[in-house]
Amino acid sequence: MRYPIFIHKDPKSDYGVTVPDLPGCFSAGSTIEEAIKNAEEAIECHLEGLLLDDEPIPNQQDLKKHLANRDFKDAILALVDVDITKISGKSRRIDITLPERFLRKIDKYSKQQYAGNRSAFITAAAMHFMATDNGRVK
Repeated sequence: MRYPIFIHKDPKSDYGVTVPDLPGCFSAGSTIEEAIKNAEEAIECHLEGLLLDDEPIPNQQDLKKHLANRDFKDAILALVDVDITKISGKSRRIDITLPERFLRKIDKYSKQQYAGNRSAFITAAAMHFMATDNGRVK
């Protein structure tokens, strides 16, 4: 999953990082590079905590919404890739059947958005669906 982060700096402070799609997830760093690296770790930790608590992963908002937010007006936008399959526990191989045309679409999309990781895309899609379905399945 690719998360937008907003990096801001006040005089005489480190760079602060806000992750608008994950309320309560913040980070910082003494350089922009360190702030981005620390943000990736913070996102992974935040997501892992949600998974351990059996909480839904919040859906990502449209980037345009974040860019229109006045709180981020003077911030630097960066995108952080997080592979949720690495933090969601032990992986298990399964056998599924999908229509060939649909599988090609999945592969094309996952190549563009998930570095070709079909499993990461399917996991993210399922999590998104469950979050929008008000978490009816426990």
